Amino acid sequence: MPKIKTKRSAAKRFSVTGAGKFRRRRQNLRHILSKKNAKRKMHLGQSAEVSSANAKSVRRMLPYA
Repeated sequence: MPKIKTKRSAAKRFSVTGAGKFRRRRQNLRHILSKKNAKRKMHLGQSAEVSSANAKSVRRMLPYA
């Protein structure tokens, strides 16, 4: 049985925490930033935890997790 390949696109988007949960980047921080206030942009810059509904599919894409 060959090794399962990691989905490279998912490996670039998600990281695993020490507790085994997944972290992701927040959306809406790429362009049209002038209308967004500083507090909102600062909050969007922080990473977020992947929801439990999506964690199973992320785990499938990252066999090392």
